[in-house]
Amino acid sequence: MNKALADLIRISNETGGDPTLVQGGGGNTSVKTEDGKYMYIKASGTALKDMNAKQGWRRLRIDLARSVVLDKSLAKMDPQHREPEVVNRLLHACDDKVKTAARPSVEAHLHAWLDKCVIHLHPSAAGAYHNAKNGWARLEKLFKDEKLPPLWVPYTDPGFMLARKIAKLVEDYQQRFGKSPAILFLHKHGLFITAKTADGALRLVRRVIKRCNDPLRQPKTGSTKSIEQQIISDYKLCIERACSKALRKHQQIWYYYNDAIADFLNHKNAKKMLSGSLTPDELVYANGAAMWVDKCDSRSIAGRLKQQIQKGKKPAVAFLVKDVGLFVAGTEKIAPTVRDIVLYSIFIRTNAYRMGGILTLNKRQEDFINNWESEAFRKILASTKK
Repeated sequence: MNKALADLIRISNETGGDPTLVQGGGGNTSVKTEDGKYMYIKASGTALKDMNAKQGWRRLRIDLARSVVLDKSLAKMDPQHREPEVVNRLLHACDDKVKTAARPSVEAHLHAWLDKCVIHLHPSAAGAYHNAKNGWARLEKLFKDEKLPPLWVPYTDPGFMLARKIAKLVEDYQQRFGKSPAILFLHKHGLFITAKTADGALRLVRRVIKRCNDPLRQPKTGSTKSIEQQIISDYKLCIERACSKALRKHQQIWYYYNDAIADFLNHKNAKKMLSGSLTPDELVYANGAAMWVDKCDSRSIAGRLKQQIQKGKKPAVAFLVKDVGLFVAGTEKIAPTVRDIVLYSIFIRTNAYRMGGILTLNKRQEDFINNWESEAFRKILASTKK
């Protein structure tokens, strides 16, 4: 195994096992070869923690990945035709002996413009800022002593337009500071860390996360209380019936309860904070924010699910029940991912609320993500992984 691939596996496994850094198949990593011709990158939909020498990555030619961003004709295409074309071109850029149908990360063309080692994560600590109304102002203060200041990337639709935006911002940054940015905060889209070495990238990840986390409110320990098993069973049945009525199909219901969930449920503004979808990942894996439930009423819950569908939204699969806990509708494979997304979401919402208010995706942004084939592909992989 060559060094670039070994480094890719190491940074992926080290960061991918922590759900406060990345959830499900989200995030991506890449390492460029010494000659600058190739880039090893995470495969789309693969969990970082599951990458190994045989699977979870692809090797691309960097010149071909960059050429995607440089093609001005793509910018003129409508998204429904452009994004599949981008996926095909990134597949064409692959130069390896991988025989599976694994796609390179849909953000491979973005990675091509950054430093040698790239780690893209969705940390809850960073998310608290880039989902808050005045989050960037707070980040600027937090990192004001950095020799190279972080680069802020305003919200842009994922895929080609985001890669194009970052390529331009990185070019401008290089002209201003003489170097590429090492820290990039993407509005509603996570954290990018870039460095010359794998060790340097990992050290920077740890330092940035600690700095972001220090001022934030952490969940209170000891918040959980004893919940009677009968109450849990009653709510499982209630939510199962509601899903059957609204969706006309059986859904298995899973129950989760810990200090973070209990602490959020105890917040006087918990229900208010659950309005709107935060990020693409929350929309893709959890169908948006968890539904707040005050009491066990299957008709009421079913009615609310139907209203979501009638409004063109995806029906909720996560339900935060007052004084009881989190319930998730789904398969055994997808339920833990939804749980991690909800834990990520409630931490962000609690802290963004304290920082001037929560910023959620608007309808146009939601529609783009819901209609993006690459996001649907990621969810299918998460639902069917072995």
